[in-house]
Amino acid sequence: MIEFELNGTKQRLDVDESMPLLWALRDVLKQKGTKFGCGKGLCGACTVHINGQPMRSCSLPISSVQGLKVTTIEGLSKDASHPVQQAWTELNVAQCGYCQSGQMMSAAALLEKVKQPSEQDIVKAMQGNICRCGTYPRIKQAIKLAADLAVEVK
Repeated sequence: MIEFELNGTKQRLDVDESMPLLWALRDVLKQKGTKFGCGKGLCGACTVHINGQPMRSCSLPISSVQGLKVTTIEGLSKDASHPVQQAWTELNVAQCGYCQSGQMMSAAALLEKVKQPSEQDIVKAMQGNICRCGTYPRIKQAIKLAADLAVEVK
């Protein structure tokens, strides 16, 4: 039995301990916001937060989150009011949208650590998230806007 917290709610799953967290989220818990990309933890589409740190859920066995807090895009906010979600919407960042939940989770983790990130901070934090549509300039703009929005909220 694996026990962890998902988006603020306790979960108990009786699944194979080697099941990737991504499949537990999508297939067992029906949280479809986290996407399958490469399946090797290289593209970032499956990024979630584990105790606040961005991690690739496709290559992480469910047993590794025992007792930990997992946050998915669904848990970033209940009403899309998180500054990253607001900035993404305001700047129409998404094109096909497939990688965007992973992009936003990485961006949110960056802004938790660095309130006003530099261009270099953004590039470094986001380098593991691939966007096949090439929305990188809008992603960078959105992260800067989200940082400003977060300051306005406080």
